[in-house]
Amino acid sequence: MGTISVRDLGKAYKQYPTRGARLAEWLIPFSPPRHTQKWVLQNLSFEVKPGEAIGIIGMNGAGKSTLLKMITGTTEPTTGSVNVTGRIAALLELGMGFHPDFTGRQNAIMAGQLLGLTADDMRGLMPEIEAFAEIGIYIDQPVRVYSSGMQMRLAFSVATARRPDILIVDEALSVGDNYFQHKSFDRIRAYNKLGTTLLIVSHDKGAVQGICDRAILLSGGSIAMQGSPETVMDYYNAMIAERDPTNVQQVLGHDGNVQTISGTGEARVIKATLCDEDGKPVEVVKVGQVLQIEVEVEAFADLPELVFGYQIKDRLGQPVFGTNTFHTKQIISAIRSGQTIRYGLRFPANFGVGSYSMSFALHDSESHLEKNYEWRDRAIVFNVVNVGKDHFVGLAWLPSSIEVLRD
Repeated sequence: MGTISVRDLGKAYKQYPTRGARLAEWLIPFSPPRHTQKWVLQNLSFEVKPGEAIGIIGMNGAGKSTLLKMITGTTEPTTGSVNVTGRIAALLELGMGFHPDFTGRQNAIMAGQLLGLTADDMRGLMPEIEAFAEIGIYIDQPVRVYSSGMQMRLAFSVATARRPDILIVDEALSVGDNYFQHKSFDRIRAYNKLGTTLLIVSHDKGAVQGICDRAILLSGGSIAMQGSPETVMDYYNAMIAERDPTNVQQVLGHDGNVQTISGTGEARVIKATLCDEDGKPVEVVKVGQVLQIEVEVEAFADLPELVFGYQIKDRLGQPVFGTNTFHTKQIISAIRSGQTIRYGLRFPANFGVGSYSMSFALHDSESHLEKNYEWRDRAIVFNVVNVGKDHFVGLAWLPSSIEVLRD
């Protein structure tokens, strides 16, 4: 079984002011250091248990790829240690280092040997690799004629030809067509159910929240947060929108749910209540039941205009539906500080059985990415149950009928 233990891990690179300074440090004995250290990662500690699926997220330059390289052993840490048990299959870059002049078959056999398999093992696995990659006659063509998507197909097929103890994927699956991405994630999920430990770097919210048990957010070379994928992704998305992490906070709501809040605070959601059609507060609703949401907003500064938006998400944080008053052409202008605005939402709960949450946004244009007064995740959480409807599966309930014609 694959385990990963990271203790006080750090990585720094030497930076020299000139080429001459580098040469002098090498050649002149006992000379003082002529370089400065650029720390990419510092003081990282975490454990990954057997069969656990971990998502590593963060902005570009946060140190995600460097971390994976140290875990796989291709880069040595400056401080700390990494202890790994089990066989690792890693997809750290497009093509896995394929040689452009060799054929796909030749590259596959060589790449498999780098993963610890023998040449005979790889020859025996080639039919399965060819079938999964689906690149046809190109398997015997030089890799230099491959598209990036074809390289990705072959690289993933080789890396996962035999189930590893630990599978590490670094953004590689963002290349290629949707069909192969779905196919790849199906294999990743299947391996995880069989006990493979997963470490995935991705900006894809759906991938992290749909596969991972836990997420780790890297920021500025250190761990900014770790926890459930939904909570960490909410915080990460708020950081991206806010561009100033100090304006992002997480608070415990009255219902016990963690709410991620970001924004300038010039307008805030003061109260939000989920009610049935008669105006009675509810937490559990029936499929198809008409719901009303009452939202009270207060302005804490004079605002030129105010846009209110909401989004409904499933338990994994995947958006189910969302819109705002910019798109419905209901923008409010010239808001005074201290003024209260009330919004009323009404819609049928045509959702599948499960848990859902609602997020609210207050901003001044089409999107909260420009001027974000407040973004509040999980402001309301509710559960949907099926009472009186025929059995169905999925996130949406569609009133439908089936016509059966028999000769």
